[in-house]
Amino acid sequence: MNYYPFHIGDYASHTRGLSLLEDLAYRRLMDEYYLSEQPLNGRSTDVARLIGMAEHGDVVSYVLGRYFENNGDTWTHERIEKELETFKRKQESASAAGKASAESRRNKGKATTVEQSLNTRSTVVEHPSTNQEPITNISTTKVVDKRKRDVVQKPVDVSQEVWDSFSAIRKAKRAPVSQIAIDGISREANKAGITLEQALTVCCERGWQSFKAEYVKESSRLNGRPLTAAENYVAQKNAMRGNDERTVNGSATRVA
Repeated sequence: MNYYPFHIGDYASHTRGLSLLEDLAYRRLMDEYYLSEQPLNGRSTDVARLIGMAEHGDVVSYVLGRYFENNGDTWTHERIEKELETFKRKQESASAAGKASAESRRNKGKATTVEQSLNTRSTVVEHPSTNQEPITNISTTKVVDKRKRDVVQKPVDVSQEVWDSFSAIRKAKRAPVSQIAIDGISREANKAGITLEQALTVCCERGWQSFKAEYVKESSRLNGRPLTAAENYVAQKNAMRGNDERTVNGSATRVA
């Protein structure tokens, strides 16, 4: 370990009473501990020789006894052990991250190779045999069949002209002509006592994308005269809100 955090304030508060030689011995002992990343081995005289202070064995022995814990043949330091443990965890984490990144790059490279292979194969034009239709024709036929299933057929009791006009209105309002919509209009037409074609005709005349029985009831209460644009708007909004307001002679009244 070539680098370790040195907390000046902590060090100064713990070593304020040391002499210059004792301070030097402590710093050298710390450096040796961090550099080897393991406890100091041997007797105090052996450790003194290890840090180049053999002639000051008594100084080294004092520092070891004050700041290190003797475990038989080794000298350990609690703060240094914690720093080494943190350093090793960071090393392991960085190593794991590096391996994961390398594995990810390798997998990405494999995927790219497979994709290129598939793309190359997909661009090859295969000549069908005389007994086989081209694959592209089969795919196109499936798409066409799906679209046909989505198209709602014109009811037999509705003229083509009315049906085309109503379909155009629905398309302009971005509302597809679904079977559910036609069934709903048919039910409302029955409530109003008219045919499906008559209901769709009213929708075409007034630019409605749907039909409610209430729309016709509003019109019948105006003594047979046509609805104005404003009356049409009020009648339709009232019916869509489902409230009890009715338009009578151009004014809205609430029916209890």
